[in-house]
Amino acid sequence: MTPAEEIKEKLDLVEFIREYIPVKAAGANFNALCPFHGEKTPSFVISPEKRIWHCFGCGKGGDIFTFLMEMEGLSFKEALRQLAPKAGVVLKNDFVPKDTDRRNRLLDIMVLAVKYYEYVLTTKTGDVMRSYLEERGLNSEIIKDWRLGYAPDSWDSLSSFLVARPQSGKKYSPSELEAAGLSIYKDGRTFDRFRDRLMFPLNDVAGNPVGFSGRLNPHSTDQKAGKYINSPQSGIYDKSRLLFGLDKAKQTIKSEDLAIIVEGQMDVLTCHQFGFKNVVASSGTALTTAQVALIKRYSKNIALCFDADAAGQLAADRGVAEALAQEMNVRVVIIPNGKDPDESLRANKEAFAAAVKNAPPMMDYYFQRLSQGLDLNDVKQRGEVIEKIMPLLALMTNKIEASYWLRRFADRLGVAETELRESLSKIINKKAPNLQTAKVEKNRALVLPSREEQLSERLLAIIIKFPELLDYSIAKLNSAWLQPQKLSTFYNNLIIYYNKETDFSYQNFRNYLSGDEEEFNLLDRLVLLGDKDFYATDFKEVREELIRVLGDLEAAYLKNRLAVIARELGAAEEEKNEEKINVLMEELKYLNQERQRNQNLS
Repeated sequence: MTPAEEIKEKLDLVEFIREYIPVKAAGANFNALCPFHGEKTPSFVISPEKRIWHCFGCGKGGDIFTFLMEMEGLSFKEALRQLAPKAGVVLKNDFVPKDTDRRNRLLDIMVLAVKYYEYVLTTKTGDVMRSYLEERGLNSEIIKDWRLGYAPDSWDSLSSFLVARPQSGKKYSPSELEAAGLSIYKDGRTFDRFRDRLMFPLNDVAGNPVGFSGRLNPHSTDQKAGKYINSPQSGIYDKSRLLFGLDKAKQTIKSEDLAIIVEGQMDVLTCHQFGFKNVVASSGTALTTAQVALIKRYSKNIALCFDADAAGQLAADRGVAEALAQEMNVRVVIIPNGKDPDESLRANKEAFAAAVKNAPPMMDYYFQRLSQGLDLNDVKQRGEVIEKIMPLLALMTNKIEASYWLRRFADRLGVAETELRESLSKIINKKAPNLQTAKVEKNRALVLPSREEQLSERLLAIIIKFPELLDYSIAKLNSAWLQPQKLSTFYNNLIIYYNKETDFSYQNFRNYLSGDEEEFNLLDRLVLLGDKDFYATDFKEVREELIRVLGDLEAAYLKNRLAVIARELGAAEEEKNEEKINVLMEELKYLNQERQRNQNLS
């Protein structure tokens, strides 16, 4: 048994998925609203017996690994590494390929670095920084839970720990420390990147430390050192794809259906200490496309809570554009009693909570900012507001919402709604090709299958769930009726397997298949479709449904084939090909007879 198979056997798929989304029992299986596309009626089905899941809305499906990979944006090997400890499975070194092994070594280095900095903070060397944290009002629980540490004022303390005196039994090279972003190699020597700094571990969404943000000791006399420095881009750290605190906040974000976005690490820590556990930080930069996509996994609602200074406002503006482009619902928190969330909370927790609760919609907030101090009766000044706010409206893909704001802005500006629509149309038309491409790409997975494909899948789902009906199907069904071709091929494989085994078993048939991932996914979808639609249906009703589906498939096939023959006849007559015309006429006569027979039976 492979480690992956052992993990799937040991972990409860339903309970694992329940950590991310609410699930409800539905017969032998479980249903949920799909986390990968918006829906109001559950189409996401989980089979605890077969350890598979499938969404009949967007078409995604698989096992515990594919679910985690979709939810967290992980590779298979990363998912394997994350699930193995939960299942109590030990991964052998030779199981991990070389390209992944290097990444894993960098992750291991980061784990040791976190432990080292944590330890130093507890020693006499860390006295000054512990005093600073006490002054900032952080309690010991937060410091421990977020694994804060201290990088001593030394050129090589961490490097010596990891290279010269490795405590883990593993020896790491100076080049690996540099690749992890922990050191700098210069003039034949390795220097620690972080010195005399409070260390905030930066974790990926799965909780693995991948980098650090270091805050300079407030008592430092180094005038050239920046207040904050972060790990450089590396094989494990990408600042544009990471939000500080998301690994700890994601479940609260999901349960409260709201993500509060602040700028700095201290703001996040204070918010969590005061009970606002759905807070994450963009680390002083505007939200990126990847960061918004991360948040969207857990909620479509964002409350931007940036500092009230110029930099904070700029970050909010750029972050707003990214959020709107991904159809997020954005509100803006007007921070009371201070310039940042940290100060505001310490001054008045209730006022901060009220500010979050009453945060105005982003469009209201933005309109107020743009029009502040302007005379909207003045044509020129009114035009400035229109020119600045229309590009934001152009990012909205929800036509109903965009129309609402157009009417609202028209009333406030005292202009005709048609005037604003004209301005908006000009902006959208300039971007039309890109917007259209993005829309097609986004909706590609949600294109509904044809009626013939739906009927074909329904028939296959029936005979897989009720294999005793397979003989009847073989006698009545022409595999050419099944569309598309992959379903016809799948049906033929099912017949061959059944003739060999006589007994249908999901796992044995899965083993019989070629090993193609598309075939596995098709089997899983058909198994769950049968469970979903026919769990409580008695055999007589199922047989009647099979007969109906067979009739509909034959009728669809005949209709389509007759249309093809009509086109071919026209071409043959133009070519005056008498032989081909005679053959087609014979087939046409036969198909019409079959179609008439089919109609009489129905």
